[in-house]
Amino acid sequence: MDTKDSAIRVIFLLQNTTGILGNFYLAYHFLFLYFTGRRSRPTDLILKHMILVNLSVILSKAIPETLTDFGWKRFINNLGCKFVPYLHRVSRNVSIGTTCSLSVFQVIMISPSDSRWAELKGKAPRYIGTFNMLCWTLNMILNILVPLYTTEKINKTINIRYVDHFYCYSVIYSDITENIYMPLVLFYDVFFLVLMVWSSGSMVLILHRHKQRVQYLHRKDQSARPSPETTATKSILIVVCFFVSSWTVASVLHCCMTVFHHPSFWLRSTYRLIEGCFPTLSPYILMSHDTRRARFCSA
Repeated sequence: MDTKDSAIRVIFLLQNTTGILGNFYLAYHFLFLYFTGRRSRPTDLILKHMILVNLSVILSKAIPETLTDFGWKRFINNLGCKFVPYLHRVSRNVSIGTTCSLSVFQVIMISPSDSRWAELKGKAPRYIGTFNMLCWTLNMILNILVPLYTTEKINKTINIRYVDHFYCYSVIYSDITENIYMPLVLFYDVFFLVLMVWSSGSMVLILHRHKQRVQYLHRKDQSARPSPETTATKSILIVVCFFVSSWTVASVLHCCMTVFHHPSFWLRSTYRLIEGCFPTLSPYILMSHDTRRARFCSA
């Protein structure tokens, strides 16, 4: 086995293990808060949903690819070849919608009382669960073509276009995927990314104005600390910026892989590494900025 291949396989294995442990630890953190009667935040329901989505992304994409790296190829049947890529595609798109809802919801909750968003503060928490279900339903319908174009085996004697994922194949039978499906998926991604960029800018602006309003308090009391709402907003802002940047880099690398019919080993490996960064590292970012974590660790 090549030393280069062995090193990359170990890196992917560590990435997947780190992501699974981080998301389970964040889930245990919320369970502890629930059973100890701690006051929950309005964004906790979205973060719990993000844990489920992150685990779904890791298990449906990273785990099969890691198994193929260690020599386990064609280890699932035709039904599995249709379900696993479908689950990954749906989970990936739901991850975009969940991150977007987290950022937009936080903008609503920290908006000043004289803002036009103030009247939504009491209504928005009631629609979080509805939005999560709608997001799953929409993406299950949007990606309904994925099972139709994935299969366990293909006839390579026929001149067809396909992508070999080592555990199954993605076959392109017609131009429908390029002319209709891909623009539709791209529109979905760009729409939510624009909302995330807008909400990120809004959070920065609100935090800046809040800092100016309470600046005199810091001059009087040098030991004044930022409020839990401000800390939570900064953590969400970091998560959203991290998601947008990783999605952008992964999209550029994916386009490069599409252009080159035979992408290099390093290009494919870099794409996989960047694509798996957000579901792996986002729980650690959220935990590092949670003011309730100190009480949790001491307990």
